[in-house]
Amino acid sequence: QVQLVESGGGLVQPGGSLRLSCAASGRIFRVNEMGWYRQTPGKERELVAAIRSGSKYADSVKGRFTVSRDNAKNTVYLQMNSLKPEDTAVYYCNTEVLTPSYYPMTYWGKGTLVTVSS
Repeated sequence: QVQLVESGGGLVQPGGSLRLSCAASGRIFRVNEMGWYRQTPGKERELVAAIRSGSKYADSVKGRFTVSRDNAKNTVYLQMNSLKPEDTAVYYCNTEVLTPSYYPMTYWGKGTLVTVSS
């Protein structure tokens, strides 16, 4: 089993910044990809940013958000700058790992709420 612990959500004013963190632990041989998705009521969960050997971003956050990872700590970060009210959502950490049996598995965090409002 793999656990994902997220932190860093909260309330911020438009134009402000937040940094999300997500640490993976448990039965991990190797972390392949880590990333962040977000969801608002009535909408499907959407990719925000992910990182493997390279990184990818949703068009709506390019130039404002930066995803990074610390491989030694199995931790992924999402630096969010120039936040807009439309960035308000529950942000979920996602990771694809290889288990000690070399089996690929995908896990989700419980989510952290980001609210952008004045």
